[in-house]
Amino acid sequence: MAATLAFRVTDDFSDDPDKDLHRAEGLVAQALAASPDSALAHYVKGQVLFAQSRCGDAIPEYERAISLDHSRAPAYARLGWCKFLTGSADEAIPYFEQAMHLSPHEPTIAPWYGRMGVIYLLQSHIDEAIASLEKASSENERLAFVHAYLAAGYALKDETDRARAELAEAQGLSKMYSSLATVKKSNWFDNPKIRALAEATYFLGLRKAGLPEV
Repeated sequence: MAATLAFRVTDDFSDDPDKDLHRAEGLVAQALAASPDSALAHYVKGQVLFAQSRCGDAIPEYERAISLDHSRAPAYARLGWCKFLTGSADEAIPYFEQAMHLSPHEPTIAPWYGRMGVIYLLQSHIDEAIASLEKASSENERLAFVHAYLAAGYALKDETDRARAELAEAQGLSKMYSSLATVKKSNWFDNPKIRALAEATYFLGLRKAGLPEV
């Protein structure tokens, strides 16, 4: 139940995120009190912390879950993403690769490919980024962020028509892509290291794809 409440918040289905996360905190505390060596409980605690935008605190919970259950693929993927969001982009990719190795048919594999593409793009590995993002899109064509990062990637390679087409797809799926100012509000760029990488790659690509500043 704690996991479901956390997902409600991260997926924007919650009518009262603070209330849901407070309840989730209590539930996962009960689970850990009853079973302190439960890999699932530590993973879910990580999910609750992630939903609270506390990636730094979530990392040791995901690491604990993995130490208790080496086959818990989603924990690797979430750990990789938290590593990225907290500024350790160079450490992130192997966690996604391990998650995909453990669970190649995972229902959430499209976002995994997508987030790998995000990391590659911000590291200026444009070809690798596009390959990963295209895999994500083939698995799930309704992920707005995948289309946005593809737009930036194609624009950085001067493939203008493809960039504009992908930007239009992103804009049709999410209001976030109405302007660059709106994109920059994402908590993905809270860490100064990540924002600096985005300025040099993602934001630049979106401008080239035709996204207005405001």
